[in-house]
Amino acid sequence: MILSTMILQAAAGAAFGKVGAALAAAIAAIAAAFGIGKIGKSTMEAIARQPESASNMRTAMIIAAGMIEGAALFAIIVCFLTLVIK
Repeated sequence: MILSTMILQAAAGAAFGKVGAALAAAIAAIAAAFGIGKIGKSTMEAIARQPESASNMRTAMIIAAGMIEGAALFAIIVCFLTLVIK
């Protein structure tokens, strides 16, 4: 109930495009955090099973996390550009 009230108040003060862009940026950031968390969890479980290959797994985890972060940053920049460009 409170969330819907906040969204309606934000929509009343701003155009729907701006609210949508801000919401999309928030969803992109949350999705990236969730994805990186899943990668970290899976890597830690794999390292616990095979400690001798920890360095290879850690390298792959960092590369995958960087790619997810790059895609999320691109999505957030596009969302913020929609706020600036009319």
